[in-house]
Amino acid sequence: MTLPVAVLVSGSGSNLQAIIDRIEDGVLAARITAVVSNKADAYALTRAHTHGIPAVVLPHAAFPDRAAYDAALLAAVRDSGAEAVVLAGFMRLLGADFVAAYRDRILNIHPALLPAFPGLAAQGQAAGYGVTIAGATVHFVDEKMDNGPIVIQAAVPAFPDDDAQSLGGRIMSLEHRIYPQALHWLATGRLSLHGRKTRLAPASVAPADIQDVMPCLVSPALETGF
Repeated sequence: MTLPVAVLVSGSGSNLQAIIDRIEDGVLAARITAVVSNKADAYALTRAHTHGIPAVVLPHAAFPDRAAYDAALLAAVRDSGAEAVVLAGFMRLLGADFVAAYRDRILNIHPALLPAFPGLAAQGQAAGYGVTIAGATVHFVDEKMDNGPIVIQAAVPAFPDDDAQSLGGRIMSLEHRIYPQALHWLATGRLSLHGRKTRLAPASVAPADIQDVMPCLVSPALETGF
């Protein structure tokens, strides 16, 4: 069984590509029913077309207000047959009705170790603050920005001469591994929520080798194939 998911995008879609790659490798138990973008020029749409995935453009400027846009977005996701939603660089907050419709079935990735540095330009915020450890977080989505329960985090070194670009590149190399992993856990029913805490059911899966990337820490641990 595979989980049908819709992926919401606004930009290049590198995390979308990482998910597509793991699906095509046969290790991620999901299938993408639609890629939906609020920007017509998002390169993520090209990635979808390349892999034969249905793509939908819903420019938010074409709608009179947020409620109307969210209603159209929800209709597009439902019409695709998706049972879960993945935000892959989608630069809009989801409304309460959308979140309610897919409660505990929406994942997002943020390029910081939440709850530190929520919101935009997190890599630059972290570099400017002078942190020595930075990273990425996959979390469930609720009605607040970058607020839902955490699924998995990856930590990488941050250096005094880092800027948003250099630190962001280091973080992204692990984003592309932890996001497909988190989606696989959701797709295989291994995640459960207990208040703010996410529990991962054990499985007899060998751990992945993460030291091929850089010195890093990932928790819960990545599994083989991710």
